[in-house]
Amino acid sequence: MIGAVHHALLRAFRRLPVRGRRFVVRRLAPSFTVGSVCVIERSDGAILLLRLSYRDGWGLPGGLLKRGETPIDAARREADEETSLDIETLGEPAVVVEAAKRRIDIVFRCRPRRGTPTTAHTRTPEVVDLDWFPHGDLPRLQEEAATALAALSRTEESGGTGSDDQTPSSWPAG
Repeated sequence: MIGAVHHALLRAFRRLPVRGRRFVVRRLAPSFTVGSVCVIERSDGAILLLRLSYRDGWGLPGGLLKRGETPIDAARREADEETSLDIETLGEPAVVVEAAKRRIDIVFRCRPRRGTPTTAHTRTPEVVDLDWFPHGDLPRLQEEAATALAALSRTEESGGTGSDDQTPSSWPAG
């Protein structure tokens, strides 16, 4: 019985115009928010971290994509808003999928664009502090920042192919 109903629904779906099928899929499929995260490194290897007014621990610059915005454009926009840095991305990004939170983060390794200042300052009241930290001496990180750093490390170690292992490595999460 269920098989017959399923086949009838598929036949009806196939007869819908493309716009109708897209509408049905968008209403029934799970939706995720997508964000861009920036791991900004200076030439000495220090990483730029920031503290948000509404979160504990240190995090990475980034935020949600605006409608129609690409992940790389969102990374550049967020870096500019939160750190005032003009960045360029390096290598392949990592992807973090948090199914339970219905969130996907695209993690970019970045550096200040050559010939631009590396002195960061914020342009938004949500950032209360930002500073450069040596890679081996990071403060207590927000869980999302530790996960993003670990994912980027795995992606780079695997030659850009990533890994199924979503376990944070040695980054000090708080």
